[in-house]
Amino acid sequence: MNLRRDVFQAIADPTRRAILLLLASQSMTAGAIASNFDTSRPTVSKHLQILTTCELLAQEQNGREIYYHLNPQKMKEIADFIEQFRQLWDDRFNKLESIMKNYKLNQ
Repeated sequence: MNLRRDVFQAIADPTRRAILLLLASQSMTAGAIASNFDTSRPTVSKHLQILTTCELLAQEQNGREIYYHLNPQKMKEIADFIEQFRQLWDDRFNKLESIMKNYKLNQ
């Protein structure tokens, strides 16, 4: 059975989030990425595979090396989705703040 992973399953894992943060500033090879973790290289490779399958990372071959880099369009899709919830919570906190100010004034 082949389970399809979505981007939110991919970013739920702390190691994969750390990989995304590493690649936010520069492209890196799998070996360079793996050197930042205390896990085995095959484990990091599996994380890279998941992130690539979900299109959060893209691969680019340069000679014999494969470099991984962020896919900014996919990251923007995630940010756009989450933005709706941020706005919802901002509105709720603003209403709560208004209620608390009115409560303090009426005390």
